[in-house]
Amino acid sequence: MEILTIIIIAISLSMDAFSLSLAYGTLNIVKKDILLLSIIVGIYHFFMPQIGNIIGKIIINILPIRTNIIVFIVLFIIGLQMILETFKEEKNFKNLKIKEMLIFGLAVSLDSLSVGIGLKSIYHNVIISSSIFMVMSFIFTYIGLSLGKKINEIVGKISTLLGGVILMLIGLLYII
Repeated sequence: MEILTIIIIAISLSMDAFSLSLAYGTLNIVKKDILLLSIIVGIYHFFMPQIGNIIGKIIINILPIRTNIIVFIVLFIIGLQMILETFKEEKNFKNLKIKEMLIFGLAVSLDSLSVGIGLKSIYHNVIISSSIFMVMSFIFTYIGLSLGKKINEIVGKISTLLGGVILMLIGLLYII
């Protein structure tokens, strides 16, 4: 059951990368850049939860709070943030440079950093969890960039909204 939860969280965390990738995909990005950006996003999603896990250990040592409460707070806030993002206006994008790809990867992986804070209480092996996050975010980014404009107007905001709701529900399960 724990690994299934990690997979569901990985999919939820990948939804914002997917929706932004759909928007970036409208630029008709060359195949090489689609692959590179997907790899960058995957690498960020591998390391950010591990950094978050270290931060989580420090927080738990400083504040004697139950880890399930931390998981709830983190997932609920990320889910709420994703839901609020669906109502923001879309921005126009320009051609991507490596610096922009790195910033894109960082932006869509910050939620993985937050999830990493309580990750150890969800599943004992942070490396496996991070690997699943990496694979899912790579796949979702690649698919999003590849599909681009074709379905951006329909699925882009819905996928972010759905991802946010799923994270909030998983967070609620941890305090029930």
